[in-house]
Order: sequence, then C-alpha cells, then structure tokens
Amino acid sequence: MNWDALPFNRATLEGYLASLYQAQVRVIAVRELKNEQDEGRLKEFGYGIPLLIEFTLDGKKERAVFHTMSADGFGHERRSDRARNLILDYDTFNKLHRHVRAVDVGAFTSKGKLLSLGETGEFFLLSDYAPGRIYVKDLERIAGSGELDLVDEKRTRLLADFLAEVHGLKKPDAMLYRRRIRDLLGHGEGVMGILDSYPADFSLAPSDRLEAIERSCVAWRWRIKGFSHRLSQIHGDFHPWNILFEGEDEFTLLDRSRGEWGEPADDVSAMTINYILFSVRQHGMLTGPFRELYDLFWKHYLTATQDQDILDVIQPFYAWRALVVASPMWYPDLAPSVREALFRFIENVLTTDRFAPKQVNDYLM
Repeated sequence: MNWDALPFNRATLEGYLASLYQAQVRVIAVRELKNEQDEGRLKEFGYGIPLLIEFTLDGKKERAVFHTMSADGFGHERRSDRARNLILDYDTFNKLHRHVRAVDVGAFTSKGKLLSLGETGEFFLLSDYAPGRIYVKDLERIAGSGELDLVDEKRTRLLADFLAEVHGLKKPDAMLYRRRIRDLLGHGEGVMGILDSYPADFSLAPSDRLEAIERSCVAWRWRIKGFSHRLSQIHGDFHPWNILFEGEDEFTLLDRSRGEWGEPADDVSAMTINYILFSVRQHGMLTGPFRELYDLFWKHYLTATQDQDILDVIQPFYAWRALVVASPMWYPDLAPSVREALFRFIENVLTTDRFAPKQVNDYLM
C-alpha cells in the first residue's frame, strides 16, 4: 500500500493502535480488503473500501479492518450522516451473536491524527452565547397592539434581503437536492414524522385526512425532485424563534439545522407561515399588520432574487410548516377554528400548481 494514498501515516496508525490496545504495536502492511472479499460477487456498489491492517501486538501477529464511508447519494452526503452510520455500527455489531466484533469507532482530526470515540456516550455541542431578543416577541407585540412600528417593516425587509443573499449561493449536486426533497417527506422531522405525531383520536384530522395529505406530498416529491438547479445555501429552520435582534437591525441566527444546502422555499415558508399563523389566530384570515409584513417579505424577496420559480415548488414546504403549527403537540393552545383554517390551507396549497402569495386567504377558506 502506498502510504501517500492513505489519510494517515504509519506512525499515526501505530500510535493509535498502541493507545487502543495498550501495548506495543508495529504495522506490517495495509491493503484494500476489496480484492480478497469481493471476488466472484455480483454486487459492484459499496459504501467505502475497507482496509486490512496487519500488525504485531506485543510481537504477536494480528489483523483488523479499517472502515470508512464514502459520500454518496444514499443518505451519506454529509459528514454527520457518515458519522451516524459508523457510530451505529459500533453500537450494534457486538450485540448480535456471530457478528464480527467492533473494536472501536473514531474520527480523523484536522491535524491528521486518529481520535478514538469508543468510550464516548452522547455527543454535545458547545456554542457561543448571543445577546438579543427573539423575533417572535415582535410578532406577539404586534398581535397585542394591532399596529406596526417602523422597525417592524425594517426588520422584515432585512430578513427577506438576508435570505435572498444566502440563497444566492448555489451548488450543482443533483443527488443532494433529491435527498433534501426526500427528507422533506420521509425524515422524522419532515412531513411523515409530523403526521405520525398527531394523536390517533384527533377529530379535526382523522387518519384518512392525514393520509390524503401525505399522498399529495409524495406526488409533489416526484414533481419537484428533479429541480436540482435550485440547490442553494439555506438556514434550514428560519423561523421567528431562531432569530435574535439586538438594536434595530443587528440580528443573530440560532439552530441552523438539516444541512447546509437545500431548497430556498424551505426558509421562505418557515418564516412566512408565522405571519399567517399570528393573523389567523386573531382574525381567521391574513389581514392587518401581518398581511403588510407578509406582503412586504414576499415583495422584497422576489425582487432581490427574481426567483419566480419558487412559486412552483413551495407548496409541500408550506404544507410541512403548516402541519407543524397546526399540531396539538407543538402548538397545544390553538383554537379548533385556527387549526381547521391551517388544514384547509395545506389541502388547498397542495392542489395549486403555482402558489400565489396574494391569494393566501383563498387557500384558508
């Protein structure tokens, strides 16, 4: 094996194995295992070529297999996807009788070292603290007063223009776009996961109504999954609880999720569904100050992006976001009339070929 072709050198590998086994280690050879185990097999595709490592452990010859995963289109596009699968392997291999034993799971450091994770438990994230006031407080104030301040319009324009700038960065990756549209439906936090969280005895949305929504969303997946030219940088959960304002125009984002790349309609629907929700709670329709903010957001976003095609793909994203805000689990205090309006919005939007921002009230009827 050519060591230059490997992500580690001999000394690094020997140091890692010595630390793992708490013994003296000398690496004899490293080679691809593919040639030994794949001979005569019909399966051509795999998720990564394992390496056979031959070494001595306190003078005794041993062998181990080093596994990695490749970034393919089968749910392994992100580093976190690949980490998840390898950690799952480590957690499950040794629990099944006759299965090959997992010795450790680890990661490459930024300096090319091998870091053992085998003794770890749950993972954690440490972030900076950001001061500020969450944007939803603005919406609550507007709902209470029924009026807009000048800062309200300013912030709406800022958020729309910010998204337009973020979405301007594109990525040519058809498989990843299909993954994102697939996740919109099938992920545990997507349409199907939210539908499964609805109570079985929820009279407003019995199972046949939820099933019809799911079927419509599946049809939309087949309709838009080929629009890979739209793959863009996104936030992934751009709603008023994830934005902190300090002063009139300084804001910080929280909890970016679901990956770096996706469909711009994800972010636009996540924000604008809240203008709809806050208005419907009070008036049963989109009107007054929230109508002004909704129209202002759409106007600035479409002017900045010139992305009229978003109106042809946003329907299942609106359905997903509306399913979240209509959920008795996520929003337990909504009146039944508000939930019913949101369900009518979902069903009407999913039957609309081209979404018309000006016709929101028609979709709520």
